[in-house]
Amino acid sequence: MNVINLSDNNSVLNHYIKEIRSVKIQKDSMRFRRNLERIGEIMAYEISKKMRYKAEEVKTPLGIANTEVIDEKIVIATILRAGLPFHTGFLNYFDGAENAFVSAYRKYKDALKFDIFIEYIASPNLDGKTLIITDPMLATGGSMELAYGALLTKGKPAHIHIATVISSQVAIDYISAHFPEIKTTVWAAAIDPELNEHSYIIPGLGDAGDLAFGEKL
Repeated sequence: MNVINLSDNNSVLNHYIKEIRSVKIQKDSMRFRRNLERIGEIMAYEISKKMRYKAEEVKTPLGIANTEVIDEKIVIATILRAGLPFHTGFLNYFDGAENAFVSAYRKYKDALKFDIFIEYIASPNLDGKTLIITDPMLATGGSMELAYGALLTKGKPAHIHIATVISSQVAIDYISAHFPEIKTTVWAAAIDPELNEHSYIIPGLGDAGDLAFGEKL
């Protein structure tokens, strides 16, 4: 399995990561959503470099130009609700992609223990396609595993890209142990070292869903 940490190389991505982490800047929910979208756009561009291409000719007003275009059928899947702005960034670049949506949430037994539940899935057929699963925060990897299992009921993709803004190292290790090694690539804008007792990423950024859309009961 290939794990790509985009923050290993300096780029404008660092600026957006700084802003979504900042306790001052992230309070502006519109800017927070836009920064998630920007990060999605940058990550989509990076992923596009790894895809298969084919030659095509295009007619211009003055002649014929040769070009290379993506030769993969792409499905962008998102774990609701925090993933929606991130998803939009990918769709801005892969504008011809199909889309899938999965709900996953934690149901707490007490202050520290929880189970993860999947309640909703909407997806096209995935057989032979390139599946990009987007989730801004990859804490334990449990939600990602369950979402992937739910998506497999809609077909078997040819390749899986797991895209996250901030992951814990715990989640990276978990994904590496539970996803198909040969056809899975994990993309992270940043990888943080640990989780706290509530399984929140440290230093992380807080609850991405609440920051994007407001607090929930």
